[in-house]
Amino acid sequence: MSKKIKVLFICQHNSGRSQIAEAYLKKFYGDEFEIESAGFEPAPEINPLVVRVMKEVGIDLSQKKPQGVFELFQHGKIYEHVITVCQDTESKCPIFPGITKRWHWPFPDPAAVQGSEEKKLQAVRKIRDMIKEWLLNPPDNTLNFKALIKNKI
Repeated sequence: MSKKIKVLFICQHNSGRSQIAEAYLKKFYGDEFEIESAGFEPAPEINPLVVRVMKEVGIDLSQKKPQGVFELFQHGKIYEHVITVCQDTESKCPIFPGITKRWHWPFPDPAAVQGSEEKKLQAVRKIRDMIKEWLLNPPDNTLNFKALIKNKI
């Protein structure tokens, strides 16, 4: 069996977008990739709305804990692909050693949704589904996980 491709998703607090992306990529391609997520300023817990909407699709994030990107960097972690999923964090991403390709996929922040509980859930479901769609059917000229698997030696 060939080596797994290492992927890191990064967002500000590692409590929403990066957790969703990590969970979906593990679900769809976990046998082919080693996947982690982290944040620049890790939150104490994953956003409860994110936990709820992911549970709706059969993914339990209730026991996951946010982690810091700089701790991973300091521990010498190396990734082939580093993907920032926030609109404001691409320039803050540390330069990881090794052969790393950097990607920026901006998604709205689940923590910023407003309104009634149901309106917030609807908004977070939309973000969840946007991330899933991007992972399964990425736009041209961006990282395509299916193609990586197909071209892997």
